[in-house]
Amino acid sequence: MTTDWQFEVPTAGSKHLPPDARYMEALSSQGYGFEVAIADLVDNSIDAGAKDVVIHFLRDGDQLVSLLVVDDGKGMTDEELDIAMTVGGRRDYAENALGMFGTGLKSASLSHASSVTVVSTTKRTRATGRRWLMERAVAGFECDIVDPSYAQTLVDRYAERPIVWQGTVIRWDGVKDFPKHGGGGQTDRYLQRTINKLGLHLGLYLHRFLARPDFNITIAVEDVRTGTVYLDFGVEPLDPFGYPVSGHPEYPRRFLATLPSVGDVSLSAHVWTPKSNLDEYKAVGPVTERQGFYFYRHNRLVQAGGWNNFRQPEQHLSLARVAIDLPGTTGDVFRLTVKKAGVDASPEFSAALESAADSGGRTFLDYLTEADGVYRDARKRAGTTRKAVIPPGKGFDPTVRETIADELPTIPHEEPISVRWQKLDNSLFFDIDRGIRTITLNQHYRTAILGGRRGGLNDAPLLKSLLYILLNQVFEKEYSGSREKDNLLLWQSILVSAARAELDKVADDD
Repeated sequence: MTTDWQFEVPTAGSKHLPPDARYMEALSSQGYGFEVAIADLVDNSIDAGAKDVVIHFLRDGDQLVSLLVVDDGKGMTDEELDIAMTVGGRRDYAENALGMFGTGLKSASLSHASSVTVVSTTKRTRATGRRWLMERAVAGFECDIVDPSYAQTLVDRYAERPIVWQGTVIRWDGVKDFPKHGGGGQTDRYLQRTINKLGLHLGLYLHRFLARPDFNITIAVEDVRTGTVYLDFGVEPLDPFGYPVSGHPEYPRRFLATLPSVGDVSLSAHVWTPKSNLDEYKAVGPVTERQGFYFYRHNRLVQAGGWNNFRQPEQHLSLARVAIDLPGTTGDVFRLTVKKAGVDASPEFSAALESAADSGGRTFLDYLTEADGVYRDARKRAGTTRKAVIPPGKGFDPTVRETIADELPTIPHEEPISVRWQKLDNSLFFDIDRGIRTITLNQHYRTAILGGRRGGLNDAPLLKSLLYILLNQVFEKEYSGSREKDNLLLWQSILVSAARAELDKVADDD
């Protein structure tokens, strides 16, 4: 039987099929998170040799108007700027460059803004600028040339000595995440939440650069009407391996995994200090996500946690973290995502881990067993071998879910408990449905409970957490006994009384 179909496909010539202009829409729909997009822009600043990068939120009273990323790198000439603004523009990347595909600036920016303006100047050339306006980009790849006088004005705004300053300013307008109406403190709440997350993300993924004495990232907020600067602080490095004392006296240790395609890959295996409250430990994500591999490419963190199909995450491995610097040539073994927010590893990597060992013969699998043991021993010494619970799900704030995952083992393969608001008889504060694992709260009392604040999926975290603590064990049984039924009635009565008191208080305040 012939097997020719497995090999060469015969062709009859070729034809040129350029991309449709709507490709810009696809480029801007790659799911860039806000922090990931900003980090991609900062990568370009690092590649340009910047010492200082400023992320500048501009507001006009209660309304946020623009976001700028400013650096003091080498800048770009007119020709270099054209290449930088070309989708997939070809340029020679330095051996240790963070850029890869020639799409980051455009896709990261247009994922979050309706227009992106880039103005740049070098020591030898005047300021030049280009602007991608989304509506013109999708109509035919039309990129605007920024008026030279405006380009110089924008450069001078951030230059202490305009004659010798060099660098680049990236400006986002029509930012999709900005509150549409800034009144009622919405803008202040948005800035506080967003800047905190952004600072943690940049501090983590760029921590090796921020640890250097010659590189700084500053986040600032300015009111363009008054010139008032509301915030101006430096991003601190957040080293995911920055524990004060190792959780195991014989770690960190270095293991070698031999991969036929790329050679030896070094694994720096660490065991975190148990019960740590440091941001370096907790800021990465939920406990099941922060364990595992931390991949670096040219000193830039590109994946924070996860086992890449080598094994499933579990509570007892929450102290295990492994730093891996990707080799210069990764072949098909390690494939970095366009957003530089994860690594796809082939089965060859998993197979190599099975036999990875250090110079003394200790295996990588031994390391996992020892990291597991440190976690279990810490629980025993603290006398906190706690009963496993059904985990919380939808409706609970992510930070609450994370804390519960940190503090309590979960029953494997169980559907989590969700919580929602819905209309109920006013004699009830809550209802439970064991079949679909749901706590239903009475919508009638929602406004009073929230104190007039706007509700959302994860609102009222304190109330929901207390109800989870009260009701978790109820969901482990198919039905309630007489004592449990009496407890449910007792809790119902007290909570209805308290909710009605809240309603009366709101009425009196009105």
